[in-house]
Amino acid sequence: MRLTLPVTLEPTGVALWRSRERVLLTPVEARVVTDTHDGADDGDAADDEGGSDDGQDDGETDASGTDDRRHDRLTRHPTRGRSNSLMQWTDAKSPLTVSRNYAVVLLARVSPSLRLKNRLFRALGMTVGEGVAWGLESTPDVFWPELITVDDHAIIGYDATLLCHEFLQEEYRTGEVHVGERAMIGAGAVVLPGVRIGAGAQVAANSLVAGDVPPGATVAGVPATPVSTVDDGTGAADADTGGVDEE
Repeated sequence: MRLTLPVTLEPTGVALWRSRERVLLTPVEARVVTDTHDGADDGDAADDEGGSDDGQDDGETDASGTDDRRHDRLTRHPTRGRSNSLMQWTDAKSPLTVSRNYAVVLLARVSPSLRLKNRLFRALGMTVGEGVAWGLESTPDVFWPELITVDDHAIIGYDATLLCHEFLQEEYRTGEVHVGERAMIGAGAVVLPGVRIGAGAQVAANSLVAGDVPPGATVAGVPATPVSTVDDGTGAADADTGGVDEE
């Protein structure tokens, strides 16, 4: 496809009219302008015909950090009536159970003892491996803590949150969260339901994890996207998580 430009002949060259602006070009410059537009149009046509190849497979995390696989793992629970699902939370979970969970989580959040934290969280039905470290104020899901698995020697940083539910307008959804062995979640990060964080992976501080994190990778941002991966098998990525807080 060639671009047709409105031009008029001038004694010293070609006058190019663009957006009501008269620009005087020499014959060589005019040729460069038209050739440049020809190349751009040809490239656009090639993209339209052949599509774009971004190297992503179906169900993998895209540039926005979302992950279709997370949504596929969620269990959907439709609610009735005109009110939103959160207004009907007592139908989803016993108030007594939620109250107990909240009290235990509140105690664990402020406890300086890492061993006590692990015991309290296991009592709520969570699967907590050996040597797991929870920073102060870190918070597991208070509605469905039993859907959380944290493997050996993982670190959950200060004020990080692991969510296993999301209340929407006409339904609520639940999903398991799995944090792999020796993974690290930075301070203030939020992990959404259905997410799997691979062994040795790192989540930067204040990130929103809306998709799976491959083993050994480092993710950051809102939503979190990869910033580095591990190729040497050492289990340590080459980027700083920016605030994993150990007690």
